[in-house]
Amino acid sequence: MQSHKQPDALRLGERLHRSQGRTGRVCSANVKLTQAELSELATTARSQQKALGEWARDVLLREARHSSADAVFTELIATRMLLVNLLKPLALGEKVSPAWITEAMTMVRKEKHKAAQEVMQQYKRTAEKEAFDGNTMG
Repeated sequence: MQSHKQPDALRLGERLHRSQGRTGRVCSANVKLTQAELSELATTARSQQKALGEWARDVLLREARHSSADAVFTELIATRMLLVNLLKPLALGEKVSPAWITEAMTMVRKEKHKAAQEVMQQYKRTAEKEAFDGNTMG
C-alpha cells in the first residue's frame, strides 16, 4: 500500500501555518554563497526545524537587533576582571583587605563597559581574519 505524502519541497501545510497572523513580507535580502556554505546553513535550519528562509530571517534580525553592549557579556567580563585582579595577590601570598576588594570592585564598575567593548572587538577581528583567511585559501 502506497502512502500519499506531500513531497518535502512542498509541505504546504507548514507553509500556510507559518503565514497565519503575520504581515505579508514583500522585501528580500540576497546573499551569494558557495555550495558548501548553503549546505551548512540548510543543515542548521533543518536542525532547528525551520525553513532556510525563515531561519535566515530570524538570524539576521536577531543580529541586527543585538546590542553591542550585551549586559550578560559585560558582567561576564567584569567577573573576569575582578577574578584576575584577585588571583594575582592571592598567588603571591599577599593578604587581600576588604578595602582592596572595595577598590577593585569600584575599578571594575568603572571599566567593565570599555573592557567588554575591547574584548568584543578582539573577537570580531579574529572572526573577520578567519573568514578572510578561509576565503583566500579555497
